[in-house]
Amino acid sequence: MAGAGEDRRLEPPTFQDVVRARAVVRRYLVPTPLIHSPLLSEHLGCEIYLKCEQLQPIGAFKVRGGIYLMSKLSPEERARGVVTASTGNHGQSIAYAARLFGVRAIVYAPEGANPLKVAAMRRLGAEVVLTGRDFDEARLACEARAAAEGLRYVHSANEPDLIAGVGTYALEILDDLPDVEVVIVPIGAGSGVCGTGIVMKTVNPAIQVIGVQAAGMPVVYESWRQGRLLELATGHTFAEGIATRVAFELPLRIIRERVDDIVLVTDEEIARAMVELLETRIVAEGAGAAALAAAHRIRDQLTGKKVVLVVSGGNVTLDTLRWAFGVSATSTASLG
Repeated sequence: MAGAGEDRRLEPPTFQDVVRARAVVRRYLVPTPLIHSPLLSEHLGCEIYLKCEQLQPIGAFKVRGGIYLMSKLSPEERARGVVTASTGNHGQSIAYAARLFGVRAIVYAPEGANPLKVAAMRRLGAEVVLTGRDFDEARLACEARAAAEGLRYVHSANEPDLIAGVGTYALEILDDLPDVEVVIVPIGAGSGVCGTGIVMKTVNPAIQVIGVQAAGMPVVYESWRQGRLLELATGHTFAEGIATRVAFELPLRIIRERVDDIVLVTDEEIARAMVELLETRIVAEGAGAAALAAAHRIRDQLTGKKVVLVVSGGNVTLDTLRWAFGVSATSTASLG
């Protein structure tokens, strides 16, 4: 089923679009820090920097895209209200931005969605509808609601303004580290890696942009590898921020043009990376730790380079942290 609004003309945002987005985003958000980590640099044999998007007001990078998209809506669209589907961080972004601009927001999320993220969306004033076993089932219900009620459907990826908005963190990376050589970005629907690719490849095509997906839900990786849009019948990862079974047209087009590689990591590797980040005083959710997990997997390619890991979000429950500690301890013991 095509999503409501997906028949709109979808042109990839340009570098200038990202620059324009920054002028809007900086009115509402301060730049997040880029932190050099001596500990991780020692572990990986390269210079590791962490782009701390978990410090955003909603605990995730997506708020940038939500603000810029909401600023671009017509008065008619704002009056009707918006509806979107999300596992949590995108939904928080839309809820946060909708509150800023006085717009009604409805968010569809899967029944097993992260309770911290669901509660946060409701606190921000969104109506949250829990339905379906995963993001993609919630998305289909959301699209039906948008079509039935004439709401502005905000796709989580096929939205040029969202991509331009989130791409503003890549401009901040260049401000702080102009000689960056590699940027590793988690991929869910793909807005973050697309925004990063647009900025980095425009400024310096030699900068490597590497995406990372969960091995249990590798739909963007497989779509990128095969050169066609795919949909998985099943899949699982605890990292809900990168959990999707469907690849989308606009992000895949940008990824094929602007991203050098995509790495797959296991849930165990992500859990270990979460614990390793905690040792550096960084609290990351699964998606937020995925870039570090990927860096370990490709460490031989990174030797001696200046590498930025995008810590995309930090909305993690205590139960998940306890589980990650258990996984990390078990895998460390087995290695010993």
